[in-house]
Amino acid sequence: MKNTLYLLILFLLISTCDKAEQTKDGYAIAGTAKGVHNGIRVYLKTIDERGKQSNLDTAIIVNETFKFEGKTEAPGVHYFFVNGVAKSLPFILENADISVVVNKDSIYGSKVTGTKSNDLFKSYSAEILDLRRKNGNLNIELRQERALKQDAEVARITSELETLKAKMNTFPLATINKHNDNLFSLTLIASLIESKSIDFDKLVEAFNNLDSDLRASPFGTEVFNKLEFKKQKNASLAFLNIGKVAPKFSAPSTDGNTIVLDDILGKVTIIDFWASWCGPCRRENPNVVKTYEQYHAKGLEIISVSLDKPGQKNRWLDAIKKDNLNWHHVSNLNYFNDPVAQLYNIQSIPATFILDKDGKIVAKNLRGAALGQKIGELLN
Repeated sequence: MKNTLYLLILFLLISTCDKAEQTKDGYAIAGTAKGVHNGIRVYLKTIDERGKQSNLDTAIIVNETFKFEGKTEAPGVHYFFVNGVAKSLPFILENADISVVVNKDSIYGSKVTGTKSNDLFKSYSAEILDLRRKNGNLNIELRQERALKQDAEVARITSELETLKAKMNTFPLATINKHNDNLFSLTLIASLIESKSIDFDKLVEAFNNLDSDLRASPFGTEVFNKLEFKKQKNASLAFLNIGKVAPKFSAPSTDGNTIVLDDILGKVTIIDFWASWCGPCRRENPNVVKTYEQYHAKGLEIISVSLDKPGQKNRWLDAIKKDNLNWHHVSNLNYFNDPVAQLYNIQSIPATFILDKDGKIVAKNLRGAALGQKIGELLN
């Protein structure tokens, strides 16, 4: 009987300790920075979706160590910046004991430990980095084989890219569903709410499948409210859904004349939102050119809407010429305030809408091989 009572008390003590760790009142970050001189500053920052940095706290390195203490009401991705060390170190800040070891020669060699969420964040980031590296290498191969006109190799690499893209798109949700009791999963959901590549309904489903304590936490409530807001926003933008007639618009062309969408509709029409300053747009342009050259004679039309900034008309025109974009172009040269961009709720570029001959939206935001494949299905 005494042994049974002892085991019960021991179990309760262990359980109590575990719960206390989970509900720690604040965070304590113990940092080590080997080879970094006394007096060097370490910054604890957040970075918003537009890249703006906000400094939460500053520590000074003494005897190769530093520390931060505080309390966060909203756990999530934060960043360490160290004077004299390139780049930043992302990690999950939560109310727990966290250890960080800074590698002064490479921020990527630094480590954050002490919580399950940071362990998962590290493994997730490594996998995503590996997938992106493979994607980059395959795209280099694809360009080389296209230049050599090796059709069989182009087809093989294109197929591999499609498989890889599918994995990149499903990996985040798979991680969340597999680790539904991990704070990182909640943080990942928050970061994906505005993602174009993630099925929003599946993201909501993943949130609903999270551990009940996570969902009921203050951060969980915050994420829930953001999801609800996104639901309402999606409902208000239902006119942009597949199957709806695309909103009509007119805008100035490169020579100042007005182009009306209805006047240039083909059997299939791509509305392409881009800008001369947009790196991903410029990298995608060769693929769009290839698609246009392959299907224009069969009825494909393209109208590109540039989100170039005021006073940058020459940059816009130079990019059109340099990238060989031989189709319709319009722009109000007003960045994201362009009325056409606002009409189509453009939050990031590149963005595309594919219309049928009646002006109905049949697909959105297709890139790479998927774009040409869809156009081929519609015109062949």
